[in-house]
Amino acid sequence: MNQSKDDEPVYSLEDGEYLVSLARKSIVHYLTFQKILKTPTDPSQKLLQKSGVFVTLNKVRKNGQKELRGCIGFPLPVYPLIEATIEAAKSAAVNDPRFPAVEIEELKEIVVEVTILTPPKRLEVQRPEEYLEKIKIGRDGLIIRRGGASGLLLPQVPVEWKWNVKEFLEHTCQKAWLPKDCWKDLQTEIQRFSGIIFQEKEPNGEVVQKEID
Repeated sequence: MNQSKDDEPVYSLEDGEYLVSLARKSIVHYLTFQKILKTPTDPSQKLLQKSGVFVTLNKVRKNGQKELRGCIGFPLPVYPLIEATIEAAKSAAVNDPRFPAVEIEELKEIVVEVTILTPPKRLEVQRPEEYLEKIKIGRDGLIIRRGGASGLLLPQVPVEWKWNVKEFLEHTCQKAWLPKDCWKDLQTEIQRFSGIIFQEKEPNGEVVQKEID
């Protein structure tokens, strides 16, 4: 995916290289000085527009396998993309409650991935079974909300884990700490979004756009 809707910015590989580099700089700066990196003064105008974004850190083991090391972001377009990327990168490194804070020496083993999100939209159905037809693996990310609970999984997650749509829904329910079949209740709100993904091929290496569909 390299283009969003007509009224949304189109992000180039050059934009992706900029954001991934910025995410890595944000982590290095925070781990070195315990301060948030200042917003650069030279970005393109579209990087100043508000957008949801997630930064994912994967540690590359000696056998080449990748292991999640942190993933945090902003589902909604409430901050300028460049500012959200700086904050999400720092938080993925030191504030993901599932992992201890990243040590600066680890960065030589970590690949950085930035996912720019389209605004989430609620899926309207008459019967829960319709979700199985409306959701497409490799295209859609999901947000599930019920009461004060919510959970989000990025579009690349079900592809990496080889889930079908039902499994994707179940795992998103569980991400929200809800019963895995909560998607079958129409009182549960389900939103979908898509993402443009840029990642390093190797730690601090070439940046590519990741295709997942």
